[in-house]
Amino acid sequence: MAVARTRSVALVGVSGHVVEVEADVGHGLAGVSLIGMLDTALSEARDRVRSAIVNSRYPWPDARVTISLFPASLPKRGSLFDLAIAVALAGAAGLVPRRHLSQPFFLGELGLDGTVRPVRGVLPAVVAAADAGARTVVVPMANAPEADLVPGIRVVPVLTLAELIETLRTADPAQLATLDGIPDLAPPTPPDGIPSPHSAASAHQTTQLSALRPRPPTDQATHPLDLSDVAGQAIARRALEVCAAGGHNLWMLGQPGTGKTMLAERLPTLLPELDRDQALEVTAIHSVAGTLPPGRPLLEHAPFVAPHHTATVAAIVGGGSGVIRPGAVSLAHRGVLFLDEAPEYPARVLDSLRQPLESGQVTVARAAVTVTFPARFMLVLAANPCPCAEPSTPENPCQCTPSQRRRYLARLSGPLLDRVDVKVRLTRSTRRELLADRQFIETSGTVAERVLHARERTAKRLAGTPWRCNADVPSPALHGRFRLPLPAMSPLYRCLDTGELSARGLDRVLRISWTLADLTGKPQPELPETTTALAMWTGLE
Repeated sequence: MAVARTRSVALVGVSGHVVEVEADVGHGLAGVSLIGMLDTALSEARDRVRSAIVNSRYPWPDARVTISLFPASLPKRGSLFDLAIAVALAGAAGLVPRRHLSQPFFLGELGLDGTVRPVRGVLPAVVAAADAGARTVVVPMANAPEADLVPGIRVVPVLTLAELIETLRTADPAQLATLDGIPDLAPPTPPDGIPSPHSAASAHQTTQLSALRPRPPTDQATHPLDLSDVAGQAIARRALEVCAAGGHNLWMLGQPGTGKTMLAERLPTLLPELDRDQALEVTAIHSVAGTLPPGRPLLEHAPFVAPHHTATVAAIVGGGSGVIRPGAVSLAHRGVLFLDEAPEYPARVLDSLRQPLESGQVTVARAAVTVTFPARFMLVLAANPCPCAEPSTPENPCQCTPSQRRRYLARLSGPLLDRVDVKVRLTRSTRRELLADRQFIETSGTVAERVLHARERTAKRLAGTPWRCNADVPSPALHGRFRLPLPAMSPLYRCLDTGELSARGLDRVLRISWTLADLTGKPQPELPETTTALAMWTGLE
């Protein structure tokens, strides 16, 4: 008996770090020691691994067993390492050839009966393995479609530990030498709802992702929400189109029943599908959070996240006492974060949005580790004009006083609203207005086509830069490379001189102006675009 080595991956946020798993079966008092800065779930792996090996009909070594996870200074959490520990122990005990275990990566949790159970974060773990030069990764069967998204990696799905050990024991040496020690396993029957990772559908998953494109009409079967459902709010629908085209933030103020929630829920239907890099990035975040929908290993559409107003700061920005999980701002990455009844959220929660709105990422600091999650999202705020939230009519007006209304809306701080590009006031529509508006209403597909063309113009202008939409363009570029002529800037300079417009507000008006120009096909904004953008920023349109 000697030391056997294999490899696994430790996740810190959405980043994977290679971990070398060593097992030694030697002389001494019988027992198992796990070392390497482990958390409680990983310390319990000794009992899971022992039961899994025994219940798989293999002998447990009656000797001193030491299992080390290197580097020891890296925090390791969760049950992701169970399969690697079991395989390394089997190699040290002589059950499988040790030389066949050093190159592959092993990911998975073990049940007491030896089944290999799915785990969170398989996609970023496999990406880290690929970056480390791995050619083969062994994962649970349920995680195989997700792992199969990484190009250049051979994915070996397994259902039981016994299946894997027997394959390693009985495989032809010549075959083992050419496949990193693991031949293809006989494809077992996958669990219900999990497609085979080697099916034709899986083989074409990556080719189905292209550059910016609107959702196909067939998507309406699974996404029945449509912008044409919202009648009587033409200005708000126009604002939604501008936000979708430029990636701008939106604030809607209006009485209950004016369609604020309906509009927010339909914003994702106007956004182009995620390209390959974006889809993998978003999927990795949801994989770590454990929120991937069943049977959908790849998220191709912009996510929509709407946390409840009782959510804590940790739920919004991410955190946790043990494993740090991404929060709502990261789950909404490349999508929409909707805060309904925004003034009802705690002030600390609203203020925590400032960092991700500015930097596109959020940093969660703990005593043992600091984790940075991506968080580039479109923020949509909705609010009632007063705390009573009662419909106000000429016959039955709202009883809230002006001071009560001011205090209620003052919960949305000035610095937060200064980071919101477009502001819209929604009013109740009369029956005549509803009937008239239905003659001009457009479907999400029609508006999405215009959004797509506008984003294509934006992408062409921003080619060679790290920015993808107008909302990403920084201030130096707005006043340098993309500086507008003086006639177009004159109304903005006047507002800047009078104090109606801050320096940050000026930048956001300029970004909206470029989006309006892209929607109309102009090479650059002119006076009509900057005037309209100023009205959208102030909420006076």
